[in-house]
Amino acid sequence: MSTSKNDERTVLDLLNSLISLDYDAIEAYKAAISRVDAITDRGRLASFLQDHERHVTELSAIVTASGGRPPTAGDLMQILTKGKVVIGGLMGDRIVLAAMKDNEDDTNTAYERALLHPDLPASTREVLQRNLIDERAHRVWLERRIAESEGLVDLKKAS
Repeated sequence: MSTSKNDERTVLDLLNSLISLDYDAIEAYKAAISRVDAITDRGRLASFLQDHERHVTELSAIVTASGGRPPTAGDLMQILTKGKVVIGGLMGDRIVLAAMKDNEDDTNTAYERALLHPDLPASTREVLQRNLIDERAHRVWLERRIAESEGLVDLKKAS
């Protein structure tokens, strides 16, 4: 998110920014899934991809119901978020997962900032809070999986 003062943006602008970010995440997850070797990692990444698709659907419905027009694709950030994964794919699963964790850091921050907006309707705030719970779970799993791949933790025992 490009602004630190959420009150300078309308709620619709804020939601559209989150939708674009989730579209970027979708493309990054698609790239990651096709680049990791471990079947269990691909399965988990696919479930995270589905979470981001659900976020787009839910947020787009809110924007449309509010008279706005939601984006139908990501923005230029997609090049960066997907690019990190593609480059990481040249170096192995751990680097791909690290790129995805970096992307999830950005998504977590965006949702945390969005929840600070003073004009969020209660029902929209609930959706954003649920989405943030998903984002935090994605990041935690990625952190644990990266640590496991570095031999720092046993993911099965840490879950």
